[in-house]
Amino acid sequence: MPQNPALDPSAIETLRALSPGEPEFLRELIAIYLEDTPRRLVEVESALAKGDGPLLIRAAHTIKGSSGNFGATALAKLAQEIEAHGKSGNFAAATSALPAFKTEYARVNAALDQLAAGT
Repeated sequence: MPQNPALDPSAIETLRALSPGEPEFLRELIAIYLEDTPRRLVEVESALAKGDGPLLIRAAHTIKGSSGNFGATALAKLAQEIEAHGKSGNFAAATSALPAFKTEYARVNAALDQLAAGT
């Protein structure tokens, strides 16, 4: 069974429509995402190691929103789950969701790299 695409093409088209005829705009958005998201992932891991609920919630929420903007719906959903676990104080569940989150982030990262190279 084929895996769903890492990015929703309609979300990418929506971002392209923000600056028609200017592919550099989309490349800049991708660069910002690819620079910021690993930092938020480090925050998620740090929050889990320290049991810091507010940091976990904030970092996961940020990833959820920015991933949603790119149509990375599976990643956004995983970030939402981690955020919810942070809100409920269930750090064990948040920690167990991290491997799937990292795997999906790697897919999104590769798709965005490919998109940036082709825009």
